[in-house]
Amino acid sequence: MSKSGWLILALIVFVLILFYFLSRKKENSFLGLFESLAQFFNHLSAIDVLVALGGLVVGLVIGVLLTYPISFLPFKNPSLPLAVTLICGVLGFAVFMWRKEDIVTIFTGIPRLKPPRGGGNSAKILDTSAIVDGRIADICKTGFVEGDLLIPRFVLRELQQVADSQDPLKRQRGRRGLDILNRMRKEKKVNVKIIDRDFPEIRDVDAKLIKLAKVLEAKVITNDFNLNKIAELEGVEVLNINDLSNALKPYVLPGEELRVQVIREGKEENQGVGYLDDGTMVVVEEGKKYINTTIDTVVTSVLQTPAGRMIFAKLKGSGRS
Repeated sequence: MSKSGWLILALIVFVLILFYFLSRKKENSFLGLFESLAQFFNHLSAIDVLVALGGLVVGLVIGVLLTYPISFLPFKNPSLPLAVTLICGVLGFAVFMWRKEDIVTIFTGIPRLKPPRGGGNSAKILDTSAIVDGRIADICKTGFVEGDLLIPRFVLRELQQVADSQDPLKRQRGRRGLDILNRMRKEKKVNVKIIDRDFPEIRDVDAKLIKLAKVLEAKVITNDFNLNKIAELEGVEVLNINDLSNALKPYVLPGEELRVQVIREGKEENQGVGYLDDGTMVVVEEGKKYINTTIDTVVTSVLQTPAGRMIFAKLKGSGRS
């Protein structure tokens, strides 16, 4: 094929690929065409570009190889090799884009994430804090968590470092996290996958989690307050276990009675602090002298904080309001 033929072929393929994407746009005006073109190149990811180019190259190579047997056909048509090469290039591009997730999985090892019916991607990435916390295992056991639970290899390394720490408390938390992972992998109601995708240029584990969530278009499960805020700024959806726990706590109103065991003194003078069965802190006025004693109280106010819910109460029968 001559150089001019290859040039025409490249131009035709480029135009066909361009209109393949722009055909889904509703703008019919000439200005709308350029706006669609600008939006297309702005939102096109590097993976899309590589997969599209790979499919185009493979298709064109197959088309060129087919021109040799075509030359033995009884009828001769000078434009037939060009047409076959063009069709193969377009088909290669379309097939690679259609099976993009499988192509990426083959070359990168990232598991294909199948979206549920009627929804988007349901994959969720577990943070180290969520694993060590342990409540995620109980949540998964109930069947409320759907989709794949992804454990990055760099999170496992961080968890192992915590388990090997010289600090007894950290070592205990790390080993607890490893035990919880083993429990979750045996749970039939949830699909736990360990993925090897890493970002060596990024040192911070939280930054790696956010980057991975963007690449996989997945959610992050954590109870880390700082990671929660950073992920929100980066546009990554976060499922905070503390938020779920607070939402499930029974709501109490001022005037309700609570039976609380005071276990320590509060920050203010004469205050006592106790906890409900679900871990909610109860601050009791004039409760300091009742430490290690179970008393009846009346709720005066409820304060919701990012760290959880706090209940302020007074002794039952106290005249103070």
